[in-house]
Amino acid sequence: MACAPGASEQVQRDLKAMGVEYCDIPLRRRGLNPFHDLAYMLRLVGLFKSWKADIILGYTAKPSIYGSIAARLAGLPYAVMITGLGQSFGGGSFKKRCVDGVLQVLYRVALRNSRVVFFQNPDDLARFRAMNLLARGSRVSVIPGSGIDLEEFLPSPYPAQVTFLLMARVIPEKGIYQYVRAATLLREKYPAVRFRLAGPIGTSKAFIPLSEVEGWHRAGIIEYLGMLEDVKPALSDCSVYVLPSYYGEGVPRSILEAMACGRAIITTDATGCRETVSDQKNGFLVPVRDAMALATAMEKFIQNPDLIVQMGALSRELAEIKFDVLRVNRLIFRGIGLFAYPWDSLTGESEKTEGACQWRDS
Repeated sequence: MACAPGASEQVQRDLKAMGVEYCDIPLRRRGLNPFHDLAYMLRLVGLFKSWKADIILGYTAKPSIYGSIAARLAGLPYAVMITGLGQSFGGGSFKKRCVDGVLQVLYRVALRNSRVVFFQNPDDLARFRAMNLLARGSRVSVIPGSGIDLEEFLPSPYPAQVTFLLMARVIPEKGIYQYVRAATLLREKYPAVRFRLAGPIGTSKAFIPLSEVEGWHRAGIIEYLGMLEDVKPALSDCSVYVLPSYYGEGVPRSILEAMACGRAIITTDATGCRETVSDQKNGFLVPVRDAMALATAMEKFIQNPDLIVQMGALSRELAEIKFDVLRVNRLIFRGIGLFAYPWDSLTGESEKTEGACQWRDS
């Protein structure tokens, strides 16, 4: 059984084909309006009671927080998946600090008595511990992101011309401005190289205005592909995948998709992103908000196209070793107690996969 806000028709068909019952529950992902969030949580309580589930797994921030509280009210065990902190706990204005304070309280309440709290990178775990958001004795696990389907995302031939691709929500925190600046610098020297951008643009102030993105497109700096229902053709038509994010990622799914497709990666030495790249092996790590460093890393592939093939092959190998969705799902199932595997077996497995799964008691 699954519930989420606004799943696409294709996702609903896929769930039905797997025998999964789906329930759509509206959710405002951003903001902390107490009335909307309370209504969301009460709907979850009713749903959980009717389902009588063996365990509830909350995935992403609000479903983790309110889903956990709802599960407790419904008398059901629960587990939580922290998929990255985004812009949370980043300081800033007085209003932002107040919101962060409320979030901390909600997380402390939500994570209490959780069967296990999954983190997708060790930095987020360290941050939760530093803020005392985990109850004493909490069972926590660091897993390698959400995993990637290695049979759906497959290596494909590279385009004839060096092509860079960034896929993300078009917000500044994803490094969009740094990408455009780097593309501007490189296009002057390498006019035949392509720089592509794909992703949704919303109407809120969080997004870069569509008019600005269209201006870059008209100027020939980047090619804007819009929102893609299927990202695989765009990945097949790129040489190197770029994500200069400073958003506060878990482990970016778009990078995992590109790695599975055998693409070299350029990303930032930042939370979540650094988990995907062994620097100078399957790609390059660059400092956050540094367009010049990004341009330098991109230019290495332009000047030495052999790196595209070499590093792309290593990306696919790393995806197979560390990020295979079947392995990640198995770790999650074991963690929430759906399979009776001894905990010690996970420790041995993590040692063979560069710390991909690490079990600890908080």
